[in-house]
Amino acid sequence: MTSQRETVQVEPDLFRAVYDSPAALPGRHRWTTPESDVRRLEKLLGIPPRSIGAPLWVSGDEPDCPKCGRRVTWYDIVSSALDGVHDRTMIAMVILGDRKYVNTEVPDAIPNVRCSDCHTAIDGLRSFKCHNWAYAFEALEKVRERMSGGLEVS
Repeated sequence: MTSQRETVQVEPDLFRAVYDSPAALPGRHRWTTPESDVRRLEKLLGIPPRSIGAPLWVSGDEPDCPKCGRRVTWYDIVSSALDGVHDRTMIAMVILGDRKYVNTEVPDAIPNVRCSDCHTAIDGLRSFKCHNWAYAFEALEKVRERMSGGLEVS
């Protein structure tokens, strides 16, 4: 491991070996993003409803916002990342695509995450991952087109 934050693409076998088990997640607590936030996340990213069909895991020292008590989820992480860190197409491609990514840093807190409800800074999130193996990859191009404004989806 390096001390610098870096994300690298890895082969699916390595990804599965390292990340398939929730026990591999750092932090005292491990939890999944509830269905309601998964649907909010799809809307935020502009992808069709029910495109995300796999658990979205989060881990950290405390699972809830210290101010409002909301359970911190992928929705909070992604909405924070859309504020100048990543664009929505890139995030959707990571979640829905068949390439797998891992972070190489020691699991320090994920920086700049805010509660989507009260905007309080969230400290102590250590990791987040998804296993969207069941996604219909042949439909991924349609999702990409829709996100770029090139395809109407009813």
